[in-house]
Formats: sequence, structure tokens, C-alpha cells
Amino acid sequence: MNFFVDANLAPKLAHALSALSDAEGITVTHLVDKFARNTPDEKWIVDLALEKDWVIFSGDYRITKNPQTRIAWQQSGLTSFFLQKGWTNLKFWDQAWKLVKWWPTIIETARNIQVGTSFLVPITATKLQIIPK
Repeated sequence: MNFFVDANLAPKLAHALSALSDAEGITVTHLVDKFARNTPDEKWIVDLALEKDWVIFSGDYRITKNPQTRIAWQQSGLTSFFLQKGWTNLKFWDQAWKLVKWWPTIIETARNIQVGTSFLVPITATKLQIIPK
């Protein structure tokens, strides 16, 4: 399983999650490891959808709201996890430990859910929320 982390999260966090997940056969790739930093969301979403076997992990919940990105996201058929508003405002270490705490749940959910389902990852709640498409 391949997770793709967008530019709204630090590459170091993606690389740390990848190192922690490697033993389970999971790779975590940051946007800058595959695309130019300024690649529009619609472009990388479409490209990942063509490759299949990707799970989006995004710090930008606006992807689900903006008309252009929403269409690309909906049509991609990719399983997606979006961090709730406020995650990217957390200090780096707070964001890191909270992501590591959530990561096993995210992996397990991605493995067992119907492909194409999307979730909101809350900051304080303990349950993922399904995002209707």
C-alpha cells in the first residue's frame, strides 16, 4: 500500500511515517519526492489515480470543497484521509505525535475499507469521520 502525503505536511513527517510503516510493506511518499512542490492538487490527484494503489493523506481539507480539486478528488476513486482544520496550525512536535498515534488506525482503515472511501481525521476525537462524496 502506498500513501501519498501532500505539501501541507512536512516531508520529514512523511519520511518518518514511511520508516515506521516499512515493516508492514507500506510506503509513504511526500509530494516533493514525486512531483515539483508547486504541482497543482488536480494534477497530482489525477496522476495518482492513473497509477492506482495510492491512498491520499492530506493536510488540506479544502480539496473536498474547492470546485476544481473536488472534481479531481471525486473522480480519482482513491481512498483519502484529510486532516481536520487546525492540524496544520499545531506545533511540529504536537502534529508529529498525534499523527503517529493515529497512523495504525489509518493503516487498518485503508486496508479494510472499500477503495475510494474518504475520511476526516479529527484533532481531538477518537474516531475517523467518513466524508460523503
